[in-house]
Amino acid sequence: MSLEIRLASARDHRRIAAIYNAGIEERAATFETRPRRAEEITPWLSNPETFPVLVAGPEDGVVGWARVARYSDRDAYRGVGECQVYVDPKARGRGVGTRLLSAICDQAEARGYWKVLGRLLAPNEASRALVRRSGFREVGAHRRHARLDGEWRDVIIVERLLGDAARDAERCHRVSLTA
Repeated sequence: MSLEIRLASARDHRRIAAIYNAGIEERAATFETRPRRAEEITPWLSNPETFPVLVAGPEDGVVGWARVARYSDRDAYRGVGECQVYVDPKARGRGVGTRLLSAICDQAEARGYWKVLGRLLAPNEASRALVRRSGFREVGAHRRHARLDGEWRDVIIVERLLGDAARDAERCHRVSLTA
């Protein structure tokens, strides 16, 4: 599949909502249970310089999306974003998620983020494998974080350091190995 990754535009809101709704319906990637209307996606697209949304697809379509959103309103965390990636079920297994996750991390770093976080439903092995391949590490779990369809679910927290934070961590790791 020919795949182009670009910043989302207002015309993409319907496809983003449809892909998100497929993920909601599957009950494997989010605690959300209410389908989203395309109009609810539009505000996500209003501030690409701070909170980028990317789409991936052939020239005439969208088969996946990724976004970085604010992790916290506190100023100390202004460089920490929370990342989401969703791929149309028909396009999975073709590298779309890997390319989107790499691209959204690049976009986040270019905008001054030093870390991106993700929260994954614990049984979602496909997403856990994706983030591991993409340089994330699992840093913990929230047990019984919320109920989904009446059942308690655990959440795995993942993170990837970017830019100077990643370089400093690697340098410190090398120093500790040689000490």
